[in-house]
Amino acid sequence: MQKQDSQYYSPLFGEEEDNFKQSQPTVRRPVASFFHLFFRTSAIVVYLLCDIFSGRFIACMVTIILLLSCDFWTVKNVSGRLLVGLRWWNQVDEDGKSRWMFESRKADGGNTGFGAESQLFWLGLIVCPLFWVVFLFSTLFSLNLKWLAVVIMGLVLQWANLYGYVKCKLGGKSNLRSIATSYIGTQLFNRAMKEGSGS
Repeated sequence: MQKQDSQYYSPLFGEEEDNFKQSQPTVRRPVASFFHLFFRTSAIVVYLLCDIFSGRFIACMVTIILLLSCDFWTVKNVSGRLLVGLRWWNQVDEDGKSRWMFESRKADGGNTGFGAESQLFWLGLIVCPLFWVVFLFSTLFSLNLKWLAVVIMGLVLQWANLYGYVKCKLGGKSNLRSIATSYIGTQLFNRAMKEGSGS
């Protein structure tokens, strides 16, 4: 790595982590971990408590959408890169074609995650969108349709990040359906082999 003036030098993806590993024996990112969960849980809490504490729908809706937007940006651009070494983005070529790029940091020893931070990242990334699915069904069944746009916004933004990071984790070029089918087939085969050898 070349030494450059740190004021103007922006490290390549993964390079800043190599520098950090050399100076610190353990990698901890408490600020990134906090904000990874803060915006998404805040949006859920505001959604749940909005009708109780405030009767103003527009103020609640704007607050929730701002929290969801901050969450989308934070997870996509900061916490995914720092906590698990993954990032994704959309790139428009010179000829106007849009390409989705999925990238993961090269792994030293096969581990791109950093222990607790990695688990926290994936837990928050998977659990919070499930809340928005529940909110969607409760909004539809209670016929509280004024909240439908907010719930759909939460669902789309949270699932977009989940989809992007799952594609990064699986290599970006893989078809998720074929991977899921292969995984289920392997699990069924392993179960059949265990039952067959046990009798």
